[in-house]
Amino acid sequence: MASYQLIALALVTIFLPTLTMAAEHIVGDEQGWTVNFNYTTWASGKVFHVGDTLVFNYKPPHNLFKVDGAGFKDCAASGEPMASGNDIITLSSPGKKWYICGYGKHCSELGQKLVINVEAETPAPTPEPNAAYGLAASCYQIFAAAVAVVAMIAA
Repeated sequence: MASYQLIALALVTIFLPTLTMAAEHIVGDEQGWTVNFNYTTWASGKVFHVGDTLVFNYKPPHNLFKVDGAGFKDCAASGEPMASGNDIITLSSPGKKWYICGYGKHCSELGQKLVINVEAETPAPTPEPNAAYGLAASCYQIFAAAVAVVAMIAA
């Protein structure tokens, strides 16, 4: 049993550094999803990638609709609203994404709407090309592989 845990640890040790972490964006930060808030300013300076999540926190009567560009421009909600008060949307494809509140004039007159541009998945960072880094990375991989081999032999 312990050998399986050691193998799992070795695999995590080998592969974890190569994974990228998705970001969680709380829409509106501490203000949440509400009226009279500038979501264009909130989104500026942020980079959204495939795999990131948007978290919309709000209380009734607010709701959330994912719309297209025309629905955003006209504040025209269609389909079923999301209305949990804590809606989490995973950004699954690149491109523009539009969101509005469909309650009353919240979108058209009170600015409760958000548009973002989602970029492709975050590439793994490219390491600086220097001899010290290459040696350290090689030693790390050799050590991790040795731990995996020892774990398999002990099994």
